[in-house]
Amino acid sequence: MIKDTVPAVESPMSVPRWRSLLFVPAHIPRFVEAAHERGADGVILDLEDSVPQDQKGEARRQLPASVAKVGRKGASVLVRVNRGLCALADDLDAAVMAGVDALVLPKTESAEWVSEIAYAVSELERERSLPPGRIRFLAQIETPGALQRLAAIASAHPRMVAMALGPEDFSASVGGAPEFDLLLTPNLSVLFAARAAGLLPLGFVGSIGEFSDSDKVREAAAHARRLGFAGALAIHPTQVAIFNEAFSPNAQELEWARSVVAAENDAATRRLSAFSLNGKMIDPPVVRRAREILALASNNCGFRR
Repeated sequence: MIKDTVPAVESPMSVPRWRSLLFVPAHIPRFVEAAHERGADGVILDLEDSVPQDQKGEARRQLPASVAKVGRKGASVLVRVNRGLCALADDLDAAVMAGVDALVLPKTESAEWVSEIAYAVSELERERSLPPGRIRFLAQIETPGALQRLAAIASAHPRMVAMALGPEDFSASVGGAPEFDLLLTPNLSVLFAARAAGLLPLGFVGSIGEFSDSDKVREAAAHARRLGFAGALAIHPTQVAIFNEAFSPNAQELEWARSVVAAENDAATRRLSAFSLNGKMIDPPVVRRAREILALASNNCGFRR
C-alpha cells in the first residue's frame, strides 16, 4: 500500500445530517438543472452506473458547472466516482474541487482501498491549494467480502463520514433478490460498524429501485429510522420528501423528548439518576435519546462547518 506522505487530514469535522441524498446522472443537463429544487439535504452527481461509458468524459467536463448548479440552495454536493483504476483517476482529477463536500466510493472492498483514494485526494488538494481533508468519503458496501471488513473500512481514514449498503449490487453478488430477509443482516452490520466508528449510517432494508410505491418507501424509511439509520439515498425526486420526513423527529417525539429533559432537570435537583415519568422508567440512556431527538430537530442539514 502507498504510504500517505502528504499532509494529514486536519482534525475531524462534524458528521453531517443527511436525511436524503439524491442521485443525479451527471450527464443529463435537465436533471442537473432541477436538482437544487428537490429539497434533498445532499445531491450525488453520479459518474458511475447511471452514466453510459461513452458519456462519462462529457459528464466529467461538465462537473464544475454541475457542482455549482446543484449546490445553489445550500445542499451538500457529492460525486460518485467509478471503481476501475483508470476511470477513478479521471474522476478524481475532475471531482476534487472547491464546492465538493464528499465522494461516494462504490463497491468499497477494503480499508486499503479507502486509504489509496485518500492519498490521491490529498495530493490533489495540495496541488490545487484546497483545504486539506475537507472532501469526505461515503463508502458503499456492495459485496459479501466487504461485509467481513466493515470495521476496518469504517475506520480506514479520517475522511470517512458515512456508510451505506448497496442493496441491488449486494443482492446480485450473493445470487439473491433484494428482499427483506436477505438485506436485513447486512444493513444492520453496516449500521453497527458506522455507529461504532462515529459515522453516519444510511439506508433502509429493501430495494432502492422500488421508488414508485410511496407507501412502501415511507414504511421502509420509518422502519430504518427505528433501527437507527440517519438517512437514505434516493434515486428519484419523489423519495426525497418521504426521507426528509421519515428521518426527522415528529411532533409526538418532540413532545416526549422535551418532557423527558424537563423531568431529568427536575430529577437532577433531587440527585436522582433514574426516575419515573408517565409510568415508565427513565434513566441516562433514555435521556440521551431524548436529547438526540431535540438536537436533530434544531440542527441544520448538511455539513456544519
